[in-house]
Amino acid sequence: MRSLLRILIASALVIAVLFVIAAVLVRQPLYARVKAVPARADAARLRAHVDFLTTTTPARNADHPERLLAAAQYIAGLFRESGAVVEEQDYEASGRTYRNVIGHYGPRNGQVLIIGAHYDAFGAGADLPGADDNASGTAGLLELARLLGRAQITKPVTLVAFSTEEPPFFASEHMGSAVHAASLAHSGRPVAGMICLEMIGYYADEQQWEPKLLSLLYPKHGDFIGVAGGWRDRKLARQVKAALNAAGANAVSFTGPRSLLDASDQRNYWARGWPAVIITDTAYLRNPNYHMAGDTADTLDYTRMARIVEGLLTAIVRLRD
Repeated sequence: MRSLLRILIASALVIAVLFVIAAVLVRQPLYARVKAVPARADAARLRAHVDFLTTTTPARNADHPERLLAAAQYIAGLFRESGAVVEEQDYEASGRTYRNVIGHYGPRNGQVLIIGAHYDAFGAGADLPGADDNASGTAGLLELARLLGRAQITKPVTLVAFSTEEPPFFASEHMGSAVHAASLAHSGRPVAGMICLEMIGYYADEQQWEPKLLSLLYPKHGDFIGVAGGWRDRKLARQVKAALNAAGANAVSFTGPRSLLDASDQRNYWARGWPAVIITDTAYLRNPNYHMAGDTADTLDYTRMARIVEGLLTAIVRLRD
């Protein structure tokens, strides 16, 4: 019996040690802090952008390319207003024309950091508002553009608003991000990394996890923002998480197989061999309005979204080395 007890205790200790090691590898804890860049994102502006994007009729989905082009014009105008050098990248998909909007900041030489968000909404025959998915990410991109226009940027940064992320083009060469990544690869431009903004506005008391084991490692309340990437993206993930936390955004990170995390635009930059991470509120794991009519502007937390934008600016300014 004593021998059996010793074996059980030793086994339990080994399992506990392995769990701690796995938790460290998955969560990538921070050992250093950074100083936030003193800039203030405007929650009211974020709300105004989401309102504009979610109240168009018909909705901004692939069935209505004219509404997507109207959204692209809105985005391009705000990029130009911020001082960006703007490109409008038109492309054909299923016989229709769609557009990525690209804004360049800082010098044009050197490794470029890409920050992107898709501005189209899920359709599938319905006209859905798509506030969190992904007017929230697009609004964050637009507010970041305003802050970048006022900042001293010493390294290249490109903001990209993507079209056609949603079905029927998801996981195809006709995703807007696939079109942009292909053109970037063709240009030979060196890429420092990519940050994808995918649903950044919904917060709740309860947080669901799949698989359930993750509930042992992560918060049970949906009051945080997630930064996720693969093992090769861990440095970028740590840097972005540190910057978000410096701005008070309450960020946690996940490092795991990229195949578990490829449900948005970062997948097309991974396909080109570049590091990329996704910033997300965990989508359907938290937001019951995902791909539904209830995904409206009044369900989002614009103050928390503002902290995320401030954290992104800190990441751009402080954490490029």
